[in-house]
Amino acid sequence: MWCYRGGSISTEPRINDRIRVPEVRLVGPSGEQVGIVPLAKALELAQEYDLDLVEVAASARPPVCKLMDYGKFKYESAMKAREARKNQAHTVIKEMKLRPKIDPHDYDTKKGHVVRFLKQGDKVKITIMFRGREQSRPELGYRLLQRLASDVEELGFIESNPKQDGRNMIMVLGPHKKKTEAMAEAREAQAARKAERQGGTAAEASAETEDAPAAEVEADASPEADASAEADTEA
Repeated sequence: MWCYRGGSISTEPRINDRIRVPEVRLVGPSGEQVGIVPLAKALELAQEYDLDLVEVAASARPPVCKLMDYGKFKYESAMKAREARKNQAHTVIKEMKLRPKIDPHDYDTKKGHVVRFLKQGDKVKITIMFRGREQSRPELGYRLLQRLASDVEELGFIESNPKQDGRNMIMVLGPHKKKTEAMAEAREAQAARKAERQGGTAAEASAETEDAPAAEVEADASPEADASAEADTEA
């Protein structure tokens, strides 16, 4: 009885001598269709072109193989996957908690955080926490949530209307911008700031270079002026 004992299963395609079929459907280096050829002939062509024979469609009958530089192919695939992960957007739900009778200064601070989250393309869960007798005044929490939604309406919208959840009232705000757009804008802003800093440094260096010759001329002129003054005195 066969038993699987674990271990990793390779997901890489078979190449060159690891291909074990009598014939393959061959694709040339430039994507041209060569046709069905014996495996030995395909390997001979790979050696002739100084390339690898790579099985790109193992389930086909016969399997499809292509002549390519497998090392270069793996490197380019890894770079593409890395770039895709870099640009991948993960929707994050941030949470902000408020009290029904929040202080104006605290409200502005909390609103600032909500604005920042929405600009980053994240959703924001707003929770109003009621305590004691405040639970008998749910309209206070409702009005506060509506006020906050109105203050940030240029950046976000009400995705989930206010609803009571035990002693809390909850509302969810969604950003107008997608996460990918927010990430792209953040990268552009960072690049612009970097270019501005580099431009300022270059300008300062240029100014210092321009001032240097003038200082040297003044320094050179000083001995001559002193000698002229001494000559006039002797005369």
